[in-house]
Amino acid sequence: MPLISVSHVSKSVQDATGTLDILRDIHFDLAAKQSLAIVGASGSGKSTLLSIMAGLDTPSQGTVVLAGQDLFALNEDARAALRARQIGFVFQSFQLLGHMTALENVMLPLELSGRPHPRQAARDMLERVGLGERLNHYPKVLSGGEQQRVALARAFVVQPSLLLADEPTGSLDHASGERIMALMFALNQELGTTLVLVTHDPKLAARCDQSITIEAGQMV
Repeated sequence: MPLISVSHVSKSVQDATGTLDILRDIHFDLAAKQSLAIVGASGSGKSTLLSIMAGLDTPSQGTVVLAGQDLFALNEDARAALRARQIGFVFQSFQLLGHMTALENVMLPLELSGRPHPRQAARDMLERVGLGERLNHYPKVLSGGEQQRVALARAFVVQPSLLLADEPTGSLDHASGERIMALMFALNQELGTTLVLVTHDPKLAARCDQSITIEAGQMV
């Protein structure tokens, strides 16, 4: 059984000119522990697809089955609970809470889900990403690469089945981006987390087990 199955997903919205098709008949399966790149230019529908895979947005047609559960057969509360258990997120803009230290940012998802010993688990993960000396620093005093490493630690600390990364190196310089991608793939292998990476960079896509290209909302 695939970890996640995207079946004939389409997304349309209404605007002043009529119906706008954002996604049309997207379909693929991804097994546990594999990595997938979703490639395409800006505006091609990549981020919308990622949101639908997470159950944050709803498709106009089609289904997404995660770990045997049809996401859109669930109500919003049940989808949120499933996300908390199964899915981690990494964003281009880091999405760290500025009033919390690196350690507190990584502890937060553990505390929200009632996991035991959140402080020690967060500390261990930050050490794993090379930030053991930066636990008590706030995001504003961390470099972009360090902030993204905190975001990676926060995503992986709950040991999700699926990690969704939306242009995770897009706001970093080349060297920092290379380090983040190496770390992400290392954690993918070490923890067995399935990785879905949205990117416009074919070099990053080539590092994944599979890739799909989306143009104007369609797979090509």
